[in-house]
Amino acid sequence: MGTALSVWVGSAAAFLTTISFVPQAVHVLRTRHTHGISLPMYVLFTAGVALWLAYGVMIVSWPVIIGNVITLVLATIILHITWQNRRHPPQ
Repeated sequence: MGTALSVWVGSAAAFLTTISFVPQAVHVLRTRHTHGISLPMYVLFTAGVALWLAYGVMIVSWPVIIGNVITLVLATIILHITWQNRRHPPQ
């Protein structure tokens, strides 16, 4: 799994990148407002996060796995709401 320092750095990176996503997810869940969100960007981003998760599983890196599971859930929620808003714009 690596040295203690590499695990600490990976954990800190996973925490920071994951927690940075929370305000966007909370805003979208609270307001359902996704007008400024790029649907193609979120599709690519969510696919990238899914691949990072697969990579984390392959190398058995818990910081990578946990961070990307949480980010994937949040990104999928935002992507779903954005997709719904494009198909059925809120009144």
